[in-house]
Amino acid sequence: MNLDEEVRLPTTPAERERTENLATLYSIVVSLEYLERAYVRDSVSSKEYEPACTRLLAQYKSVMKVVGEEIGGVETFMKRYRMDHPAALHRIQVGVPATVEHSAEAGGGGESGKYVAEATQAFITFMDALKLNLRAKDQLHPLLTEVMSGYAKFKGSAEWEGRAKIIHWLITLNAMKASDEITEEQSRQMLFDIENAYNEFFRSLSSGN
Repeated sequence: MNLDEEVRLPTTPAERERTENLATLYSIVVSLEYLERAYVRDSVSSKEYEPACTRLLAQYKSVMKVVGEEIGGVETFMKRYRMDHPAALHRIQVGVPATVEHSAEAGGGGESGKYVAEATQAFITFMDALKLNLRAKDQLHPLLTEVMSGYAKFKGSAEWEGRAKIIHWLITLNAMKASDEITEEQSRQMLFDIENAYNEFFRSLSSGN
C-alpha cells in the first residue's frame, strides 16, 4: 500500500459493491476483536457475548462467500490492511464462540442425562456422516460444531486430549470454502480422532471425572 498514491474511487456498480464488501469484512474483523477483548475483561456477559459472536461469525461466512477467492483468505486480507487483531483471527479460525470453545473451563454445564444424550447424539451423527462418505465443509462443519458444543458442557473436558483434536478439525474445516471437500486420508484421520474423543468422553463418565 502506497500512502502517497491517490485513492481511486469506484466508478461502476460492481466496483462499489466490491468496496462495500471489503469494508464490511474489515468492520466484522474489528468488531470481533473488540467483542473478544470485552468478553475476556468481563465487560460483556456470556449471555450477551454468545449471540453477538455467532451473528458476526455468520456475517463473516456470508461475506467470504463473495470476496473469499479474490482476497486469498482472511489472513492475507488482514496483512494487506495491517490489521493486528489476533483475537478476531483465532475466533474466525475456530468458527464457534468462546463460550462453546471454553465453557467447560468455566465450569459450565452439568453431567446430567440430558447433556450426555445430546453429546452422544452429536458424536454418533458426526461419525455416521464420515462413514457415509460426507466430505464437504458445509456438510461436516455444522455437525462438528454440535460435537464441540455438547462436549464442552462437561466439567474437566478442557483437559481431555480429544478437545485439541476437535478444535484442530474445526479450524481445518473453517479454513475451507463451503463446497471444498476433505480428502480420504483426512476423513480417516478425522474419524479416528473423533472416535478417540468419544471413547475418552465415555471413560470420563464411568470414572466420575
